[in-house]
Amino acid sequence: MKYLGAGFFPDEVVIQILSRLPIKSLFRARAVCKLWRSLLSEDYFVRLYNEASVRDSMVVVEVSDSLESVRTYICVDSSKGVSEFSLGFLNDRVKVRASCNGLLCCSSIPDKGVHYVCNPVTREFRLLPRRERPMNRFHPDGEATLVGLACDLCSQTFSVVLAGYHRTFGHRPDGTFICFVYDSGSNKWRRIVSFQDDHFTHMNKNQVVFVNGALHWLTGSSSYILALDLHDDIWRKMSLPEQLSCGSGNRLYLLELDGCLSIIQISEGWLSIWVLKDYETENWQMVDRVSLRCIRGLVPGIFPISQTSEYLFLASHKQVLVYQRKSRVWKEMYSVKNGSTLPLWFSAHAFRSAIFSCK
Repeated sequence: MKYLGAGFFPDEVVIQILSRLPIKSLFRARAVCKLWRSLLSEDYFVRLYNEASVRDSMVVVEVSDSLESVRTYICVDSSKGVSEFSLGFLNDRVKVRASCNGLLCCSSIPDKGVHYVCNPVTREFRLLPRRERPMNRFHPDGEATLVGLACDLCSQTFSVVLAGYHRTFGHRPDGTFICFVYDSGSNKWRRIVSFQDDHFTHMNKNQVVFVNGALHWLTGSSSYILALDLHDDIWRKMSLPEQLSCGSGNRLYLLELDGCLSIIQISEGWLSIWVLKDYETENWQMVDRVSLRCIRGLVPGIFPISQTSEYLFLASHKQVLVYQRKSRVWKEMYSVKNGSTLPLWFSAHAFRSAIFSCK
């Protein structure tokens, strides 16, 4: 058995200890000695750390001051509380459009068409090359209707998807759905053309889920899931649980749970959690049912954002709550103290720390 440093602990024990550190502490640990720096760069450790981070989901929220329009970003962690971070290293005013496995996809506010992918913890980022600019644009405002980020922790590669309805300058939208996919390996965009008659609300656009090599969105009508297979560049429609209640007052949300697609339904004071146990046969199972009686006053304006097998994060207009699934206890993790231009759920994204280089 190998021993590191002075030989107090076997190397496997040291690896297990380091794999449980917050990622900021982990990067400070790399400066301790050359041996630790080498150890923390090995593929085995990176894989071990990222596997552990999958079980520790968080929420990233943009909080803007209503008077000065100052953008602040906070990270809400069920165990470590609330921390603040900045995207100032991008040297641009940006909006977070998607999140996946420790990376964020941001679009420039003053310069439409400019996108970044960054790791807010390591402060690494990549400015994506501009797409070819044909004589058309996305409808209705030149911005993509859907933005998705897919990060493969094993291959350390990522893809960015921009999709929307085609509009030639001077003409009305023709119903063509244009999709651009950026691949980090080739550093190039590819174009997919299809026809879609789907509509997406803002929350549906925020809640894009990457599992099984595909990006998934819930359609605005909440009638099915639309998936884009990034290997074959094929759109696919997926069914929802047959037992879901229909009608007014029922709200559906698409999240991820332990590497699987998950549907959360809020209906009549109850929150039901469904998981897609078999991706190919589309076999859904209900895994939990939660009473919302304790937060009755918040139910009309509350939105599930992220979940693990232990915790469920939800955002309202001014609060971020966490529900501990084993103890069935609700806890307020964050509350806006001053005015905010937008509800917190409007700019909330699921997030997790990961060792992932986007350079």
